[in-house]
Amino acid sequence: MQGRKPKMTSAIKSEQRKLATHLLPPIPDKRYFSIGEVGLLCAVKPHVLRYWEQEFPLQLKPAKRRGNRRFYQYEDVMAIRKIRQLLYQDGFTLEGARIQLQENPKETRKPLEKDAVVKKIIADLENVLEFLAT
Repeated sequence: MQGRKPKMTSAIKSEQRKLATHLLPPIPDKRYFSIGEVGLLCAVKPHVLRYWEQEFPLQLKPAKRRGNRRFYQYEDVMAIRKIRQLLYQDGFTLEGARIQLQENPKETRKPLEKDAVVKKIIADLENVLEFLAT
């Protein structure tokens, strides 16, 4: 019995999933993200993202450019994180997650918070003033 691993209970697996979600990296201040970047930001592999596009067509609509390359925006990344939470943490099936997202559409595609945008604009203007003063 040396090489055997102890079985993990469902409670332990659930705790690991919760920890994994809290360890997601912050989303950088960019306009577009490649599928690889989104995969890293959401801890999901690119082939899973492509599959989720088919399963959640109302929530995930990345822009496609030359050669069908996908470019995701901030709202898409937030939607993917919500889908990931519903499926991996909360234990919903694909159909259950789809229903949850349709019942609460505002939760999924939240735009950038107004305060954060205003703070960024103020910081940019202060930088311009500082540059002009020198």
